[in-house]
Amino acid sequence: MATTKIAETALATEESAAAHLQLDDRVWLLRAMLLMRGLEERAMMLYRQGKVPGSFYDGYGQEAVSAGAAFAMGPEDRLCVLHRDLAAHLIRGVEPARVLAQYMGRATGVTHGRDGNVHFGDRKVGCVGMVSMLPDMMLVATGMAMAFKIRGERRCALTWFGDGSTSRGDFHEAMNWAGVQNLPVIFVLENNQYAYSTPLDKQFAVNPVERAAAYGFVGETVDGNDVEAMFEATRAARERALAGEGPTLIEAVTMRMHGHAAHDDMKYVPKEQVEEWRKRDPIDRQDARLRELGFDVDVLRAEVKATIDAATEEALASPMPDPATATDGVFCEGEAEPLDDGQAPWSGFHS
Repeated sequence: MATTKIAETALATEESAAAHLQLDDRVWLLRAMLLMRGLEERAMMLYRQGKVPGSFYDGYGQEAVSAGAAFAMGPEDRLCVLHRDLAAHLIRGVEPARVLAQYMGRATGVTHGRDGNVHFGDRKVGCVGMVSMLPDMMLVATGMAMAFKIRGERRCALTWFGDGSTSRGDFHEAMNWAGVQNLPVIFVLENNQYAYSTPLDKQFAVNPVERAAAYGFVGETVDGNDVEAMFEATRAARERALAGEGPTLIEAVTMRMHGHAAHDDMKYVPKEQVEEWRKRDPIDRQDARLRELGFDVDVLRAEVKATIDAATEEALASPMPDPATATDGVFCEGEAEPLDDGQAPWSGFHS
């Protein structure tokens, strides 16, 4: 069903995206995906060297979902970013060295050596730190969207979550309240085929995107391995939200190409399924687009590698946090500081 819907809307989406994206935008999207994959590959290497504590979770093969969606969000919008959506942090303005320092528990990381290595969000760029109990962040995004509506602000909230999240009550609570209140929020269902080791046909009888209609708002299925399609679907959803037309559920159909985490060998996934999805790699697809337009992608790839190398050196040279500061920030002292605005590199916000 999802494949048919994607095929039916792919051409229209591609034409619409092309109308809203300049060449620099398309390069930005590829850069964000290359940075995400490169940083996570470097972090995995550091994990195997014992420099990243705990386990490690990556979004290999899913880079387009966070890159495309985050790129469509304005500076004043607010994002709840999950553990396979690193490109969103990078687009909003988090420096690569701080990301690697975060993974290694260093003092210069986003949480200054606190919380899990993928549990972070930089409030200075409008991002809320995640928790593991998915999809709790749907409720946070819904709450922020309600605040925007009450205050009469033209802002939108967005969050991501996996297909397994749709089996929990939090999903339904957020969907219901967002629909009842007609809130400016975008829910991105990152359908990567498995909830840890549970395949889709063992999770639900009806595709979760169909549930949006039951809660009174738009549900749309998008090719999650096409970064420009993700951008366009999110851009349109944001426009609807700002116009007072309520929430959108975007189902991004993709594939988790690595195990649930570094400790998972993924033997439960048929090899032919992985190989089939490998042919739809989101980075390769955007790479091919830019080469057809005459852009020198090899220069960009070299630039990204140099950035990652420099970020690695900086992160490795940063200190571990002072144990004496372990209780700092546990309780709020004085007035809580609000989330600041993030970067929004899309040309549509600057024209």
